[in-house]
Amino acid sequence: MSEPDDRHRPGPAPVLARGRVLVTGGAGGLGAAVVEAVRDAGGKPYVLDIREPTGDVPGIAVDLSDTRAAERAAIELAEHAGGLDAVVTAAGIDLPGRLADVPAADWDRVVQVDLLAPAAVIRASLPYLMASHGQVVTVASTLGMRALSDATAYCAAKFGMVGFTRALAAELAGQVDVTLLVPGGMRTSFFDGRTEQYRPGADAVLNDPRNVARAVLFALSQPPGCTVRELVITPDLEPSYP
Repeated sequence: MSEPDDRHRPGPAPVLARGRVLVTGGAGGLGAAVVEAVRDAGGKPYVLDIREPTGDVPGIAVDLSDTRAAERAAIELAEHAGGLDAVVTAAGIDLPGRLADVPAADWDRVVQVDLLAPAAVIRASLPYLMASHGQVVTVASTLGMRALSDATAYCAAKFGMVGFTRALAAELAGQVDVTLLVPGGMRTSFFDGRTEQYRPGADAVLNDPRNVARAVLFALSQPPGCTVRELVITPDLEPSYP
């Protein structure tokens, strides 16, 4: 029997510099891995997700496509936490298909959850982040830098997230640290429910979301005066970057 490949085992967690961390999409996938990483590093995660978080993690179930509801939920959690030190916008969906074939409401929902909701949650959280000189970590995608057919909604949202985050970093420089995270494909439920043509093949190389969560923790663990502006985290055989 061959030995496990140590390259794919998450190593020791960095020391967390940000204590109270609001994570969107924290009930599953990358968000859940970020929640686990924050807890393991001694921080306190708070979750916004369409599902209730598991365990004893404080959270609010909210449909993030309703941006006003997302704002209210973010403020409620921030008040419950007594402030915020960081926000990580890990929630994301995709409904692939050709533009003419994807129902308009489904196309809109991808952009709402993947672009408008992060902006809404960050906007609602800004007073708390300004008070703590906190940090924002947005989650884009390698498809925010490379266009792909049958992904117009997802590419629009993720290209938008790249531009939004870079503009936000310029706007908040010296007040709130801003990091853009660009992950490649991960082994999560993100691809569940798709038709075969839109699912990764059997030979697809996907990243463990815990590895990507460690990159988030790395950004959150920088000392005052040091900001990680952008991180691209992919499997070593990622086909969609560069």
